[in-house]
Amino acid sequence: MKYASVPLNQNQNGWLKPDLRPTVYPTLIGDTEADWVVVGCGFAGISFARRLANHDPKLKIIIVDAACAAESSSARNSGFIIGLPHNIGSSTAELKKAQSYRSLLQEGINQLTQQIEQQGIECEWENAGKYHCQVDAANQRVLKEYTDNLDAMNEPYQIMDKEALYRKLGTRFYNKGIYTPSSILVNPASLIVGLANNLPDNVTMYNHTPVMAIRHGSVTQVVTPFGTIRTANVMLATNALSRELAPVTSQQAAMATFASITAPLTAEQRQKLPTMSSWGLTPVNAIAGATVRYTQDHRFLIRQHVTPALNGRITAAQTYQATLLHQQIFNKIYPQLRDVPLTSTWSGTISVTRNGAPVWGELKKGIYTAGGCNGAGVSKQTIAGTLLADYALGIDHPLIGAMQELGKANYLPPSPVLDIAIGVSLMKERYLGRKEV
Repeated sequence: MKYASVPLNQNQNGWLKPDLRPTVYPTLIGDTEADWVVVGCGFAGISFARRLANHDPKLKIIIVDAACAAESSSARNSGFIIGLPHNIGSSTAELKKAQSYRSLLQEGINQLTQQIEQQGIECEWENAGKYHCQVDAANQRVLKEYTDNLDAMNEPYQIMDKEALYRKLGTRFYNKGIYTPSSILVNPASLIVGLANNLPDNVTMYNHTPVMAIRHGSVTQVVTPFGTIRTANVMLATNALSRELAPVTSQQAAMATFASITAPLTAEQRQKLPTMSSWGLTPVNAIAGATVRYTQDHRFLIRQHVTPALNGRITAAQTYQATLLHQQIFNKIYPQLRDVPLTSTWSGTISVTRNGAPVWGELKKGIYTAGGCNGAGVSKQTIAGTLLADYALGIDHPLIGAMQELGKANYLPPSPVLDIAIGVSLMKERYLGRKEV
């Protein structure tokens, strides 16, 4: 029997603070039964399980994860919760689709807001907005397209030149930027751990319990190293990881992104910057450019470098190479802060699809999934998991139609063709965005 690949990051999540002590959940040992098994405890899996449990407290729901919420990809992202679609298009149909997408993202934010307030989750939640910035002064097309999209959706924004950006960001590295208020900044590890620790009583969590195989039959068997779960229904909250578990041809691929975070700036180091509140910045080229954040505790985060991770495994050597790259980028953006050290570098995976559409719905009888986040995962995967629970139980929700309007992900070829295609695509994006770093 062929067993599923198990994701592994040979690095430690830099978002985890010493005072964050996640609840220790047991490993599944022995055989058991459940009405539902959810594979993965990220934003999609957690929201799906919560919705199921709230609809029917009599359901027995089990969540299994190869690691734990604190080490999941959801805990390792850059901490942006975005309420706007990245791309809109020019036609009426594309605008309508973008409006539906915006409604989904904003409902995801509403649900998360309600949960952190009700459950008292401390996660550095801040309605700070977002800066979308460009280095290359000669290329005006990308930001013009972005403002055209914002105008089409009647979204507020502010155009900022180099000096205005310096007053907000403390660097003259960027020539132009667009500030939009529809974005939230958060410590993603604190958020997902808080959500996982506050599930309804009829949800049982097992950590360090990788799913090795799913045997389909009159009763589905979810096989783990030390026990098997018999169930009628499975929800795969694995995005593109453990692709062997999905009963259909691959439609999504796992990519690894890397982030580093600095030590908190000293009072002397902060004097080299204008007085700044915490902020988040995304680049016009997501592959070549760097995502940057300045946190509430006066640290800088740099996220840059994307590489294929089809098996979800990242080596220590890859992490070290990313550390060197991030230090170079940080020194380039903030030459006055060369004495500020990086203290942690880590990786996380995103799921990309060929046409940007999600992988969402019932894959075969009793097997469901919500994947294909395409790098916009927190609010998107939260609402995707919620709506999938409603859909699976046959409960009507007005946004299920909006979810289906996002379309279906296209077919992706197997390796090695996929590996070559991804490599060529990344090389092209890095070349096109070579002036953004």
